[in-house]
Amino acid sequence: MATKWNLDPTHSELTFKVRHMMISNVKGNFTNFDVQLEAEDDTFANVKTMATIQTDSISTYNTDRDNHLKSADFFNVEVYPAIIFEASALSNEVTGNLTINGITKPVTLDVDFNGIKADPYGNTRAGFSFEGKINRKNFGLTWHAALEGGGVMVSDEVKLAGELQFVKEA
Repeated sequence: MATKWNLDPTHSELTFKVRHMMISNVKGNFTNFDVQLEAEDDTFANVKTMATIQTDSISTYNTDRDNHLKSADFFNVEVYPAIIFEASALSNEVTGNLTINGITKPVTLDVDFNGIKADPYGNTRAGFSFEGKINRKNFGLTWHAALEGGGVMVSDEVKLAGELQFVKEA
């Protein structure tokens, strides 16, 4: 029988990084997301997971940029309110289907299983770290501006990372 693990959002984060003007990185995160995890045992070898990320929760710590990212030029949050990731196997990497802007593509992320610990309140917790990269254009995020000296305003490659902590359902 599969065991459910509930996300602890106060100890979890989803971040991204993208090259800006070919000279520096802009970082951001999503502040509203949930991950459902079911595993047959504590090794997490046979796992079923689904992440739902609310696109309007994007934050790059700049209101004008965030509003642009929420517009039809990027995430079009009015039409596509969520990013979805679904996977059914986990090891040192996870391959699943990522859906952004209604476009679904397979994505592989590197995963570190950080272990299982009992907390002081009698809960069993599990932690994972992940990272990977996607090409934003594969998901319809095609806005760009050419720079006068060559290159583009925003790179196609987006680096993804996350820290996820789960509590075992009793």
